[in-house]
Amino acid sequence: MGGSTSSLLDESKCTYIRGKTEAVIKNFSPHYRRQYTVAFCKHVQDELEQHRDSQSRFLKSKPPMEAGVVLYEAELLHFAEDLKKWKDRYLVIRNDYTVDCFENKEAYQKGASPKYHVIPAGGKVLTSEEDYNLLSDKHFPDPVGSSEKEVAQAFVQLPREFPVYLWQPFARHSYYCFSEPEAQRQFSAVLGDCVRHSNHDFLNQTTYEVEAFLEAIQFFRQEKGHYGMWEMITGNEKEILSNLVMEELLPNLQTMILPKMKGKRNDRKRAWFGIVEETYSLVQQQVSEGLSTLKEECRNFAKTLEGTIRSDMDQILNSKNFLAGKIKATVSEPAQKCCIENIQPFLTSILEELMGPVSSGFTEVRSLFDKEVNEIIQDFQKTNDITKLKENMDQLMNLPFNSVKMEPCYLKVNLLQELLQDLKSRFKVYHIDFVIQRTQNFMQELMENAVYTFEQLFSPSRQADSAKVATTIEKVKLRVLKQYDYDSSTIRKKIFQEALVQITLPTMQKTLASVCKPELQKYEQFIFADYTSMIQVENVYEEILYQTLLEETLKVIKEAAIMKKHNLFEDNLNLPCESVSSLTDLKTPSGSAQTTPAKKPSTTRAEMSDTETQSDETLIVTGKISWEKDGDDRKSSDKEAVASVKTASDQASKSEEVFHTDIGQNQESLSATLTKQEVVKEKRTLENEDTVKAKCVVDSEKELKTQQEAVEEKVASGTETEVKGLGASPKKELKVHEGAVKEKVTSEGQAAMDAVFVGSTEKESKAQEEVSEIELTSPRDNVAEAEILGDAEKKMKVEKEIIEKSPQSENAIGTGFEEDSKKESNGQGVSTETRVISQDENAGKGGSEKESKSEEKSFKSPDDVNEIRSLLMVTVEIPADTPAENIKESCEDENVYSNYNY
Repeated sequence: MGGSTSSLLDESKCTYIRGKTEAVIKNFSPHYRRQYTVAFCKHVQDELEQHRDSQSRFLKSKPPMEAGVVLYEAELLHFAEDLKKWKDRYLVIRNDYTVDCFENKEAYQKGASPKYHVIPAGGKVLTSEEDYNLLSDKHFPDPVGSSEKEVAQAFVQLPREFPVYLWQPFARHSYYCFSEPEAQRQFSAVLGDCVRHSNHDFLNQTTYEVEAFLEAIQFFRQEKGHYGMWEMITGNEKEILSNLVMEELLPNLQTMILPKMKGKRNDRKRAWFGIVEETYSLVQQQVSEGLSTLKEECRNFAKTLEGTIRSDMDQILNSKNFLAGKIKATVSEPAQKCCIENIQPFLTSILEELMGPVSSGFTEVRSLFDKEVNEIIQDFQKTNDITKLKENMDQLMNLPFNSVKMEPCYLKVNLLQELLQDLKSRFKVYHIDFVIQRTQNFMQELMENAVYTFEQLFSPSRQADSAKVATTIEKVKLRVLKQYDYDSSTIRKKIFQEALVQITLPTMQKTLASVCKPELQKYEQFIFADYTSMIQVENVYEEILYQTLLEETLKVIKEAAIMKKHNLFEDNLNLPCESVSSLTDLKTPSGSAQTTPAKKPSTTRAEMSDTETQSDETLIVTGKISWEKDGDDRKSSDKEAVASVKTASDQASKSEEVFHTDIGQNQESLSATLTKQEVVKEKRTLENEDTVKAKCVVDSEKELKTQQEAVEEKVASGTETEVKGLGASPKKELKVHEGAVKEKVTSEGQAAMDAVFVGSTEKESKAQEEVSEIELTSPRDNVAEAEILGDAEKKMKVEKEIIEKSPQSENAIGTGFEEDSKKESNGQGVSTETRVISQDENAGKGGSEKESKSEEKSFKSPDDVNEIRSLLMVTVEIPADTPAENIKESCEDENVYSNYNY
């Protein structure tokens, strides 16, 4: 038969290949349909919930390059397989990482089609004949056997000394030759970049169709008992599915064809590679057609479900969560046991092996960037030439695509092949190339971001003073390196997480397959009939296993970060994605220190946040408090006074000097006797009781105890008459509150309060023009801040907003009163701290004025927000014995000061 390809791959074999391909597509289709609907549902969920990547980066992400950018072009010797001879060709590699081989340079410049178009997905780049022969022999299972003399013969005679081989598993191999080692090294490095990107660029896409396809491949292989990383998952959808077909097809072809082949070894070998290439071409053509039809079918089906998915998303998620709970109850125990026995003890050692080579690779990238920028600085200091500086900057921008300079960085990671040998026996991991190449792509991406950020920060055209250029470049470089360190830590932790899961998850899947998978079918009954296509039991099961293992991997990575291994940083903060675009923005990122990209927030800010959170729960209605702001405020005596006030406030909160009144009982007892006008006031009281926490500062613990005894005596009666009696005994009240801080509320303040109760917009406007001393409810934090800063103008604006909103709040109080009364009468247990203070008119005039004066002398403006808020007293002063309908007239005629504390 000889070595002829045509005589071996006849029509019957072509028919067999087509039938086998059709069978694989048919078996694969149900998996793809299920996963397509699941992925589409998840896509809609992410769209509705607006999920974003939580990982922050400091370096600016470089925008993708325009299509068609040439990365490499050169004239070289190429072995033409059809002619069986070496020919001079013009080779061009663009940023789609495919290789085009033209007849000559003129043909390329005229736009002619390339003679050869190579997609190097799944390939390996070799630079020695021995290495190529070893690899190619592994994929040529020769049943006849060969003599040593035949094995020693060159498969392709080399016309020059420095070859480059591109081996591919199913496609035609490519052979190139160079006369100089530098040219060989440059081309092999560029070709290696092409292989990496061709393998992984499709996998990095985040579309739901790509996710559905990869999940379907995984479940299809698991159905046949294959778990873990698959070395042939390279290239795009057509290439990956074709690899899947070839994986099943090749063993049968070898049995059918190889024993019948005759001739010399190299001829048989060449013929076999030709058969494999032709078979792969037939399979790809059929797979492309079948996959296109399948995708169109799934798209149409997804469109019919989109309306249901969007409208029923909550029910779908609830159904999925319920199902997950049922499955987890069964799977959790064996999964944890498997993890503890077979995986957890080895995670730390695997991580140690990963961290060394990966971190050294990223460190090498950092050093390369540092070195290149230093050379730019030195060159400019020698020449002081802005034009040359711009040229050097352009070269720096191309550094990530300078394969020769980047290659030493990539080689650092290749050590993983040797260090992870133990994985082959323990976890059955035979292919670590996926982790290595993905890491190398991340390294290139980070270098792209570093040079792009440097370009954004430094522009030679904007440098007016050439004397400061070198200093500016140095500052920008240091800034970029800081950002690089943080981003490097973030990316490396992501690499470690993915690698640990990919290495160990197959062990868990295989261990639990015989125990748990047969039980999964019974869980389908827990899925609503309308959602069976959107929720798949197998997906929920895999997610549970993944999350179980992810928790363990994150623990060991976190421990490594805490120990600062390999310059990893802790993720204590959700740092913002932050970078700068000009020298005017040069500053340390928030949460970043001078020596490390991340640091913890100050405890002061955390305490402030806690205080503000607490203040959100408090409704503040307070009179104006005057603060002394002289330079003498910082004297020791004043500090002692503030300290004593703070201590007294703490004692007040601990002693609970205020009495507790059950709201439900008050509502029941007061509603029987209140007049219609008093009900209006009571509505206001109950509203404040739900939201107000009254605070009062006292001078001594003894007075606090006296006050509490008096209050308890007042509460004992439990009737409205006795409460009013408390208001009618100003002398007793004055004794109880002797020495306490009182707040002054003017008659204009009473007018403002009248405007709030009556609801007259016109009266409120007039009252606000007369008074700037009363502060009401919302926004509480803004008013407190205005008092701290002493900014009267800001205070006035806040108060104006409050007065404008008061009619709305009155309406809300009125409409919500009945509902609140029902809740309170049901005894839902809401009791608020209240304090009833009633004074006669004369005592109100004299006492409050004197106390406010002494208060101004003895208390200085505190620095702490907590101190200020502890001094705020919730009081609204209304004559206790004045009927509600005559409040306005009595305030205008008598101009009295009385406290009516809710």
